[in-house]
Amino acid sequence: MKENKENISSNMTSIKNIGQALQERRHHMHITQKQLADMADIGINTLYKIETGQANPTIESLQKIADVLGMEISLQVKKI
Repeated sequence: MKENKENISSNMTSIKNIGQALQERRHHMHITQKQLADMADIGINTLYKIETGQANPTIESLQKIADVLGMEISLQVKKI
């Protein structure tokens, strides 16, 4: 049970980190949430929730946002 709670906590941290990285890149590019949502063809509420770590976004949504921001999604083997 403890492992499960740790995994959930780790996942929430990862989601917040992703949201923060997207938000930082958006600010760097001087793009508003509305502009990014429109360009990525996603809802502004969805984008807000992703940036604030309140959503569990689909890979498709993340890919759309990453494409607009000139970012890429990658998967790495975790170092143990």
